[in-house]
Amino acid sequence: MDYECIQVERGGEVAVVTFNRPEKANALNYRHIEEIEHAALSFRDDEAARVVIFTGAGKHFNSGADLTAKDPVHALLTVRRRRRRIGQHCIQAILDMDQITIAAWRGAAMGGGACLATAMDFRVGAKDCFMSYPEILIGVNLMWQSLPLLVHLVGPARAKQLVISGKHFPGPTLFEWGALDEIVETQQVMDKAMEWASHYAALPPVPAQMIKRSVNAITSALDRSVMHADFDQHLLAEDTTDRNEAVAAYLEKRSPKFKGN
Repeated sequence: MDYECIQVERGGEVAVVTFNRPEKANALNYRHIEEIEHAALSFRDDEAARVVIFTGAGKHFNSGADLTAKDPVHALLTVRRRRRRIGQHCIQAILDMDQITIAAWRGAAMGGGACLATAMDFRVGAKDCFMSYPEILIGVNLMWQSLPLLVHLVGPARAKQLVISGKHFPGPTLFEWGALDEIVETQQVMDKAMEWASHYAALPPVPAQMIKRSVNAITSALDRSVMHADFDQHLLAEDTTDRNEAVAAYLEKRSPKFKGN
């Protein structure tokens, strides 16, 4: 695949995948998600890479869905259900990588961007980075089977705060809660991520990868069975009156009035 939305740098034990739409704060359209999945899967055949750093070009890690994208809208529910799962497949491709994965996180990680960050093994963040799940503000639930990833990191009560409130949560709070493994100045993020990568790349790769897979298997044993229908919940929420009111209020720059239907 020829990449339009990401860059992949290989050639040694540490590889770097860069979300490369800085003019859109690295927002995700359908093509972008496909490319991230493709890149993650491509590391199955990479004999050199032991660690992969994911980062964003420009000021932000990834700002989530590109609301200006003109992705095709299908009338058939069967097709819409299949397309909703593209994010889930992308996240699973990252989780299934043998290599250690590290998020080098500056600026925003919102919605799908936050899902990507929580799918990594480790997260190095800037003091001015933040996380937000704005789905609730437009009347829908979180998808991509990513809610368990957040719960595993910060616990259920804090996960509820993050996902239900729709608020921005700053780097120091995320570090205190366990969503970040280290927090540094903005200009030091990539150097610190490289420091982490060099440490893990120097370890014996076979046991490192087996331990990673074992930990992931232990923590995620029930995730798929519990969250298998989150995209159907999303489709259901899209058809509610409250969803229409949320979108209208956003476009009209007013406060929404929700009725519960």
